[in-house]
Amino acid sequence: MVKYSYELKLQAVLAYLDGKESMRAIAERFNISKTPLLNWIALYKENGVQGLIPNYTNYDIQFKMDVLNYMSEFGASLTQTAAVYNIPSPSTIHQWQRQVDFSGVDALLPKKKGRPSMKKELNKQPKQAPIEGSTEALQARIKQLEMENEYFKKVERLSSKQGKITTKDKVKIICELRHKYLVKALVALADIPRSTFYDISKKIDLPDSDADLKNEIKAIFVEHDGRYGYRRIRDELANRGQKVNHKKVQRIMKELGLKCIVRMKKYKSYKGTVGKIAPNILDRNFTSKAPNEKWVTDITEFKLFGEKLYLSPVLDLFNGEIITYTIGFRPTYSLVSEMLEKALEHLPEDHQLLMHSDQGWHYQMKQYRQTLQSRGIVQSMSRKGNCYDNSVMENFFGIMKSEFLYLKEFESVEHFKKELEKYIDYYNNKRMKAKLKMSPVQYRTHFTQAA
Repeated sequence: MVKYSYELKLQAVLAYLDGKESMRAIAERFNISKTPLLNWIALYKENGVQGLIPNYTNYDIQFKMDVLNYMSEFGASLTQTAAVYNIPSPSTIHQWQRQVDFSGVDALLPKKKGRPSMKKELNKQPKQAPIEGSTEALQARIKQLEMENEYFKKVERLSSKQGKITTKDKVKIICELRHKYLVKALVALADIPRSTFYDISKKIDLPDSDADLKNEIKAIFVEHDGRYGYRRIRDELANRGQKVNHKKVQRIMKELGLKCIVRMKKYKSYKGTVGKIAPNILDRNFTSKAPNEKWVTDITEFKLFGEKLYLSPVLDLFNGEIITYTIGFRPTYSLVSEMLEKALEHLPEDHQLLMHSDQGWHYQMKQYRQTLQSRGIVQSMSRKGNCYDNSVMENFFGIMKSEFLYLKEFESVEHFKKELEKYIDYYNNKRMKAKLKMSPVQYRTHFTQAA
């Protein structure tokens, strides 16, 4: 891997921010590819010059999990996440993700350096059998009896049907029980060599033990129009009383060719300072203890039938519910003002609401600010050019476009609007939110009833 000096990184980033050269021209001038340049720009915007200084930190497991949870929760890319946590290379995060996916969280623990001591290996004592009468010995005996009971029940059932039990029959029984008991113990009980078991098991056609699970996963995937990934399907299975490891769900989905759709980027409404900029009071504190404490909003763009459509929704950070939305052919101020009027109809008189947005020109307007002030709402804005400060809204747009816009076919703009209304209703009332383990409306209802 090529190592670049701090001076080169800074010169390249400043050249890009100067705006006189294209990214391609800068990459050619400094003899670098665009990928590291994009990473340096993101690190600089997020952390200043400190983001470009080589970092040799040994990250602990808690930090690694925080990084992976942030990326999963807010749908951030590797580059965005690396910038937020000041990690020099996005590939480091990718490596952590692969380790967790294939080997679990323990794979993130730091590994001992150096070669293992031969002396320690030689001094290792063989594993001793549990002491007779101990808890461990009793548990082992119970496990052995359970295995014998299950094995002989299956043998008895087969013998009543066909009389003599063949070695092939024994192999089939072991294959059915191998997920609960050790093969070594099963072949000893069946009195067949282990090599014979493996040889025959390769040649016989065994029933798929995951057939029912595969059908259930496929049904959930189809029911939600391919919008659920393996983690959300795992949670839905749990809600239906079937606990399955997420790695197994991921493997089965890969076998069945079931895959979610990739998210896309959104429309930017920033046009410089045209009114008053509010401070970033939200400060990425995206958690809320009750409904109507923190709302976020933004605008996104659709391109359909040669026309552009603009969507302006409001989202409650308490449960991720879409409070209301407006849609129009132009991103005018009325698009936002009408959205705000509709949203305020859902706001109780007794509230302590914080309304957060980016620095889009709509939210800087005097009329918008006065409307918030008249209802006692505190206004908050993201920092200039920093999409992470409103990442929950960004995440919703990514989900909506992946699950709705790029998944369905529309006959007209009016048809699109009707289907959008159905999707928002589905998103609020039926679609499971991963961290809530239920839909936004269900979560709000549980909270209200508990209160």
